Amino acid sequence: MKNLFKKAFLALCIISIAACSDDDDTTFIPPTTTIADLVADNAEYSSLLAALERTDLDVTLNGTGTFTVFAPDNDAFADFLDGTPLNDVPVATLEQILLNHVLGTTVTSGQLTTGYVNNLATESSTSANLSMYINTSNGVVINGVSTVVQADVAASNGIIHFVDEVIPLPTMLTFVAADSDLSSLATTATTTSGFDTDFAAVLSGADSNLTLLAPDNDAFAALGDISGLSAADLEQILLNHVIGGINISTGLATGYGNTLATYGDTMNNLSIYINTDGGVSFNGISNVSTADIVASNGVIHKVDAVITLPTVVTFAIADATFSTLVAALTTLTPSTDFAGILSTALGTDPAPFTVFAPTDDAFAAITVPTDENDIAAILNYHVVGGANVRSTDLTDGAVTTLNGDVTIDASAPSVTGAGNTSASNIIVVDVQAANGVIHAIDQVLLPAAN
Repeated sequence: MKNLFKKAFLALCIISIAACSDDDDTTFIPPTTTIADLVADNAEYSSLLAALERTDLDVTLNGTGTFTVFAPDNDAFADFLDGTPLNDVPVATLEQILLNHVLGTTVTSGQLTTGYVNNLATESSTSANLSMYINTSNGVVINGVSTVVQADVAASNGIIHFVDEVIPLPTMLTFVAADSDLSSLATTATTTSGFDTDFAAVLSGADSNLTLLAPDNDAFAALGDISGLSAADLEQILLNHVIGGINISTGLATGYGNTLATYGDTMNNLSIYINTDGGVSFNGISNVSTADIVASNGVIHKVDAVITLPTVVTFAIADATFSTLVAALTTLTPSTDFAGILSTALGTDPAPFTVFAPTDDAFAAITVPTDENDIAAILNYHVVGGANVRSTDLTDGAVTTLNGDVTIDASAPSVTGAGNTSASNIIVVDVQAANGVIHAIDQVLLPAAN
């Protein structure tokens, strides 16, 4: 009997020790308890439950799935609503706010890392899922506004992380302010005095519908000292990183778009050359490092270099269809610094320029001269100095280039050189640089002597 008692007592002790050895912070949930059940059973989350029931998302979170829910308590809802009754919030809006707290996969706190994830809320015009910025440098903070106060509460269909604030639908400004890797951009855009543009208002506006190409801190560091730039010049550089419309990376294609920067004091927006042949790059100098950071009012693509204001040379180099032209401007004419001349800043003679730029196919149709002087004569015949002549400004008749007159047919539109037997079609118009404009043509213009 004594031995039997000892064995029974020992077994009981082993069981007790095993139970006590588990992490006291771990919450044990019966395998059939759903996320919706957990919220319903906790009085501190009655506001969340009411919101879920009003949008029928309680049904979703009571079903099968693999969800991660960042769950705000009653105090968080009270702060967010600020006296507005929950029933006064439109159901569609409330649904998106709640989905902004839900991931479609189960992610424990140990699996969370600093960076972006997508939740189940969507941007209205594209239906792309909204992004969420997680910062794990000191606890877990979401979008710079909401902190996890209790993590890893397991349910049968996912996991809950309880948070201290409701997470509002993010704007582009939300991410620029929350992402420490964009602090240089945030500081420059929102604290520089003398701007006509209120960048904070633009990035936070509900109906902005913009694409922001956001240079990271390393990109600003590589740019160097910007203290010597005027506020007007710096403002234009920042605007050169903003494209109208929401352009998800999968919808981008190689070709030209326009930024919100403008040529001189006009309303003519600068062009931007997008190349998607290998990743996504802009103007041949800046590459997308993180794509599709989706906000409620736009999309951000992080880029690795500041996109400075383009010259006509910028586009000639960036656009592969002008590779022969670039060779002619550089290696084939070493005695003349054509690239330097055509990079002359606006307001400095001989800028601005209007360039009729032959494509590679146009050059392939002729025998390119071997004599540097002959090549220089042809190149000068494609440049109008001191004028930014856009397609709407073209008129029939002669236009004087740096090497004689060419003839414009504005209705075609086309341009004919004195030594050509047929007109060269203008196949791409108004590639607007900061110091002039390019029109691509399908034949090389030949002066009379050639």
